[in-house]
Order: sequence, then C-alpha cells, then structure tokens
Amino acid sequence: MEMKYNALKLNVNDNVAVALTNIKAGEMLSIQGVDEKLKVEDAIAYGHKVATAYIGHEEKVIKYGECMGMSTAEIHPGHHVHVFNVRGLNEEERLSSLKEHAVSI
Repeated sequence: MEMKYNALKLNVNDNVAVALTNIKAGEMLSIQGVDEKLKVEDAIAYGHKVATAYIGHEEKVIKYGECMGMSTAEIHPGHHVHVFNVRGLNEEERLSSLKEHAVSI
C-alpha cells in the first residue's frame, strides 16, 4: 500500500514543513520520511509552511536547514507560519546566520 504525504520537510533540521496540497484545519500532517503525524490547527495553503515544532517568540524559523526569518509570536506545532508571524532578518541577524552556516559546513 502506497503511503500518501501532504507535506515535505526540506532539511532534517527544519522546524517547518511545506504543504504539498491545501490542508484543512483538523487534518493530520503527514510528512515524507517522518513517522509521526501532527494535527494541523490552521488551514495551510499549498506551498505554505506549517510549524512542526514549537517556535518561541523571536526564535529562528528554519527552512532548508537555514534561518529564513524570526518569529514575531509564539508558533505552536500544526500552525501556519507566514508573514503574519514571521519577519525577515535584519542585517546583523543575516550576517550572524551566514557565519553560523559557514562554520557548520
């Protein structure tokens, strides 16, 4: 029996997954390569991000294994991650993130 997935984690270190289809609130998030399922708390549009772990206020949002922004509020697993709860990095944060990534390579 073929397993169906509705989300993809782009890097093992990511704290978000990308929706591969429109996902309704209350549906289970099934991430390719991950055994555990997660209840989706908000409707997630195709291509949008959903939190797979708790992200505290002003914590890093990790996608592709890199910091793509900072949370502007607490984001709980199963919730939509988008412009209303994530901000871009300021110059200092961007440079710090680049240095961290260079060290880990």
